[in-house]
Amino acid sequence: MTTMADTFLTRAGYEKLINDLEPLKKMKSQLSQDIAEAREKGDLKENAEYHSAKEKLGEVMGRIAKINDKLQSAKLIDDIKVPNGVVSIGGKVTVQDEDGDETTYILVGEDESDPAEGKISVYSPLAQGLLGKKQGEKVTVELPAGPRDFKVLKAGPAT
Repeated sequence: MTTMADTFLTRAGYEKLINDLEPLKKMKSQLSQDIAEAREKGDLKENAEYHSAKEKLGEVMGRIAKINDKLQSAKLIDDIKVPNGVVSIGGKVTVQDEDGDETTYILVGEDESDPAEGKISVYSPLAQGLLGKKQGEKVTVELPAGPRDFKVLKAGPAT
C-alpha cells in the first residue's frame, strides 16, 4: 500500500515541476524588490502596492515550498520495476467490470492523474482496491458509489 507522503511522478512530471519552479523563483525575487521599493516610500499602512506585493509573495513562497516538498519526496515511476501480471504503480491494468465493460488504466501519482487519458491516481479508491492484485483475480472494490466487482484481465508494465 502507498502512503500519501509518497509523490509518484514520471520523469516528464518531475521535469515539469522543476520547470515550474524557475518562473516562481523569478517572481519571488521581483516581489521582494517591489516590497523593498514600497517600504522606501514611507507609510506602509496606506500603501496598497506594499500589501498586495506582500500577499502575492506569500502565495508564491507557498507554491515554491509545495513544489520543493513534492520534488524531495518524489519517487520516479520510471525507476520502479513493474512486475508482469500484478497491478502496480506505474503499470497498466485492464479490468472488466460486472457489466462486462473493459477499461484500461495506467496507475500514476496524483499530480499526473488524468482519467480522460486513462491515467488514474494510485490513491484513487479504484487503484487502491486493485493494487497488488494478480492477472485473472476477481476483486470487489469499495467505490464512492458503492462496491463494484472487477476482474483483472491484464496487468504489467505500461510500456
